Amino acid sequence: MRRKEFTVDEQQEFEQFLGEVSFGFLGLTSEDGWPRVIPLNFAYGNGVFYMHGSRAGEKMQLLREDNKVTFSAAREYALIPSYFTDEEMACPATAFFKSVTVRGHAEVVTDLEEKAMALGIFMQKLQPEGGYDPITIEDPRYIPRLKGVALIKIIPDEWTAKFKFGQNVRGEEREQIISGLQQRGSADDLSTLEMMEKYCPYHQSASGATGKNTADDQDL
Repeated sequence: MRRKEFTVDEQQEFEQFLGEVSFGFLGLTSEDGWPRVIPLNFAYGNGVFYMHGSRAGEKMQLLREDNKVTFSAAREYALIPSYFTDEEMACPATAFFKSVTVRGHAEVVTDLEEKAMALGIFMQKLQPEGGYDPITIEDPRYIPRLKGVALIKIIPDEWTAKFKFGQNVRGEEREQIISGLQQRGSADDLSTLEMMEKYCPYHQSASGATGKNTADDQDL
């Protein structure tokens, strides 16, 4: 199942996720009728998605012809091999991940102040350690660059999100997956264990917390 309506807490949850991933995929309608998917860096802030690039080229041309877009971002936390739970069958092999997809419309940003703000969000995301002068329109060194770069913002009309961490798995199978992740022990595996504890209602129930049980993977 996929959900398109979210509580405030859920909205904050996947907005936090969007701040943690730097790459996504922009879906456009091409003039020959074939879908066009472009991988690119993005930043999210103030309720919109920002992308930057050249003022010319295919992406800008397609957006001028049709500004309806789809954008997706995802992070794979852990591959779950089949042998974690079954020594013979391949069927249990899966992956645990977070993903967010939006449909919306794109606008070209020309206001220099908004450009400076958006590119500041990019820098905070991609270079959080600092080491640069803030991007502002008061700094004359940045003005030519702000004028020269193309900045696109996507205003979402519809959101969907899926956070998959074994919500449909229970009992011995869940314990086998947990054991396998613990033994493999990578940083992503340890993060996955935290996500399982957070999102899996059966796990929460076993630890004494409350949670709604579901037989399906639960979309956030």
